[in-house]
Amino acid sequence: MATGRTHRPATRSRGIPEATVARLPLYLRALTALSERSVPTVSSEELAAAAGVNSAKLRKDFSYLGSYGTRGVGYDVEYLVYQISRELGLTQDWPVVIVGIGNLGAALANYGGFSARGFRVAALIDADPAMAGKPVAGMPVQHTDDLEKIIEENGVSIGVIATPAGAAQQVSERLIAAGVTSILNFAPTVLSVPDGVDVRKVDLSIELQILAFHEQRKAGEEAAAGAGSAAPLPSAAGDVAEAAAGTAGAGGSGAAPSAAVEPPAGRAAAVARKNGPEGDVPAVMPA
Repeated sequence: MATGRTHRPATRSRGIPEATVARLPLYLRALTALSERSVPTVSSEELAAAAGVNSAKLRKDFSYLGSYGTRGVGYDVEYLVYQISRELGLTQDWPVVIVGIGNLGAALANYGGFSARGFRVAALIDADPAMAGKPVAGMPVQHTDDLEKIIEENGVSIGVIATPAGAAQQVSERLIAAGVTSILNFAPTVLSVPDGVDVRKVDLSIELQILAFHEQRKAGEEAAAGAGSAAPLPSAAGDVAEAAAGTAGAGGSGAAPSAAVEPPAGRAAAVARKNGPEGDVPAVMPA
């Protein structure tokens, strides 16, 4: 089986748009789930819904692969799995090194999805001498002093950086100098790399901040909707009229309302008197 250093995916040479390439793993995940359930064929509408895209976009994406499906039957699931896997380069062996074996790096090392998708973790590397030789996910951690030798011996072209932000740039430069041409960066920093090197960044804190924005917006919309459905406050004239009517109903002759039912101007004055001449802003502003 070929390694990643001698064979690279053909997507760019075939002119497949980057947006389509980014969606191919979504299709592959949905198709793999169907394959595991022994589903033989799938319609474009069903597959698009499972992948979270619209069916027209899916059909356009698949046209770049030369796969158009069969009218009334749909797409052959196993054949599409093979087509997409081949296009993404997943029918080859891709040795990967993970640099930075802290909590995140150890979690990545234990992730079973790498091997299931054609990625072989060739080495775990850390700068801490105390970590050297310790087993993580069944592999001994190696020191960064041996990084270049490890990459050369294993034919590595993909590196995963899970170091603190301050160390990530230097690690990337060493990886690139040793022959790595693709980097998956989990460090919370932007890497500066030369042309020809691909970097994919995964920043969990940014994703959480985006979710927080959407939660805040939804809360604001709900509050606005609740305020819009509340009964409108009576006008000042209405207040005075109601107070006068109440006095007359109690046997009065339509004289000015009593202090017990005070018009808005009186309420505002009462608030000002209570809070002093520099009065605090009342919790509920008068109409």
